[in-house]
Amino acid sequence: MGKGKGDSESLLKTMKRKGNLTSRRVEDAIRRIPRHKFVPEGLEEEAYSDSPLPIGYDQTVSQPSVVAKMTELLDPQKGQSILEIGTGSGWQAAILGTLVGEDGKVFTVERIEELSRMARENLASVDLDNVYVVNGDGSVGLKEHAPYDRILCTAASPRIQEDWLEQLKVGGRIVSPVGSGFVQSMVVVEKTGKGETETLRNERGYRFVKLKGEKGL
Repeated sequence: MGKGKGDSESLLKTMKRKGNLTSRRVEDAIRRIPRHKFVPEGLEEEAYSDSPLPIGYDQTVSQPSVVAKMTELLDPQKGQSILEIGTGSGWQAAILGTLVGEDGKVFTVERIEELSRMARENLASVDLDNVYVVNGDGSVGLKEHAPYDRILCTAASPRIQEDWLEQLKVGGRIVSPVGSGFVQSMVVVEKTGKGETETLRNERGYRFVKLKGEKGL
């Protein structure tokens, strides 16, 4: 499979057929961010298959249909401030940056320095200047830019972390795979008040790399 818009359109059709892509806003954002610019050299031909791809250091760029579903569950809006935990190659962060627009900001935390550098280069290639890559431990969040409207974790966490909830605005939302086993659950939590949350979704059947760090697995 070659690179290009045609392959992107085929991938979008696949995701819609699977029922993981229903939002036109998310569809347009994915179309705007070419996945082949966010995979390692030599894997560009596979960029528009609906599958995760290795990016080195035992990490992956997530399966596109899962990225689409998580983005829709997060429901990012124009002008919002978003924290992403686990930058990887930067593709998910770029999609979020497109959705929040010029008045919004995305802070994305990556613990592996080499991947942080890769993500910055990839993001520069798509002319996004509202996404900020931080090399650090996302398991404890990113306190210096809190509070956030949305928090997205792209690795399997043992739980919805208290640090994340403390850094989330009231009315804000967290989306994260949760679980320590081979298969995890996709959990969506809304902060309804100080110390109060509501679980909006808890759906089993996902596989992610494990969240590392002080409060990871």
